[in-house]
Amino acid sequence: MKAMLAAVVLVLATACGADRSGAADDGTTLTLWTRAATEAVSKAYADAYNASHRNKIEVTAYPNEEYPAKLASAAGAKALPDLFAADVVFAPQYAAQGLWADVSEQFKSLPFKDSVAPSHVRAGTWEGHNFAVPHTIDLSVMLYNKDLYAKAGLDPEKPPRTLTEFTEHARKIDQLGGDVHGTYFGGNCGGCVEFTLWPSVWAAGGDVLDADGLSAKVDSPEMAAVFAVYRDLYDQGVASPASKGEAGPTWLGALQGGKVGIAPGPSVWLDAIEAKGVEVGVAPIPGITGGESTFVGGDAIGIGATSSKAEQAWDFLAWTMSDEAQVEVVAKRKGVPVRTDLAANKHSSADPRLVTVNGLVAKGKTPYARNFNATFNDPQGPWLTTVRGALFGDASAALMAGNEAITKSLRQE
Repeated sequence: MKAMLAAVVLVLATACGADRSGAADDGTTLTLWTRAATEAVSKAYADAYNASHRNKIEVTAYPNEEYPAKLASAAGAKALPDLFAADVVFAPQYAAQGLWADVSEQFKSLPFKDSVAPSHVRAGTWEGHNFAVPHTIDLSVMLYNKDLYAKAGLDPEKPPRTLTEFTEHARKIDQLGGDVHGTYFGGNCGGCVEFTLWPSVWAAGGDVLDADGLSAKVDSPEMAAVFAVYRDLYDQGVASPASKGEAGPTWLGALQGGKVGIAPGPSVWLDAIEAKGVEVGVAPIPGITGGESTFVGGDAIGIGATSSKAEQAWDFLAWTMSDEAQVEVVAKRKGVPVRTDLAANKHSSADPRLVTVNGLVAKGKTPYARNFNATFNDPQGPWLTTVRGALFGDASAALMAGNEAITKSLRQE
């Protein structure tokens, strides 16, 4: 797949210079591809845009696991859609491979450019040029069961402000006994662990990668300390035993069951958990002694490099970041706005938890690495082996060996 993508870079770069003349909203039909996980939001954007513009957006969604190959095939055939979104961790790779058109000048002209999610903007930047903008945002937060907090004698309105307090709260809830557990985590899921544990490393002032995404820093004192917290909670039985085998599919269900006290997880799960009758509190993910951060996930979107409708496509992208779209499409659906200046708006202000979540966009990070997916998300990559060793084996040796293997993977051509 990499070879095929690399082979078409020059062709795509040439296509970026295609004719972009004509009025931006002139009745053009634009194709937009997205992965299934983002389909609902993409269609909500399209429906609202189509209702107020002459241009029309046609959304096509593909299964998450098939989507990268679908894009690679389209790139090889020089037939990318006019617009396509992708998991934001793929953004540096796609930008480097020339799959998106350069939108640097258009982005610079936005009056609100400085408030667009900075970590997403960075992810879509390659060699100083902007190729993608935020499409959807998903954040990692602490989700806690208010009923279990009350039963354990904890204040449901006072979540932990340090990872040390997190362990204290989890242990106290675990003492309720029965089938109740203090916490839960995805111990057999590389993506789950990076999404929920890395923010504690960042909150403590540490990092996981260097600025260029070519060298790992997973053998740092901060990373070792965070892994030690979860390792101890598992060894002591405070974390559910099922945490060791959790590969992702049943992660949400464990929190919906109402038997887990507090656990880091995706902010988008808030409604899904409450739908099962669990009253949920939300808090930032802290470091060992304080601070707070989040993994700014979600999807980035750009203009397909082979599109001949770049001006019309940018009209749509600029509109999706406007006050109208972010408040009446995203915030109205309880989503996270892609702009930091809209964290508090007429919809989110009705629920203080949403204001808390939205405010984390400016404080979090999106890891930047061209080979991120193969290194960290692929179950066959070096990260999951590192995770398993750090949580359930020889932690020191796992982090040291993992750092070397991850760096090697990051530098793979």
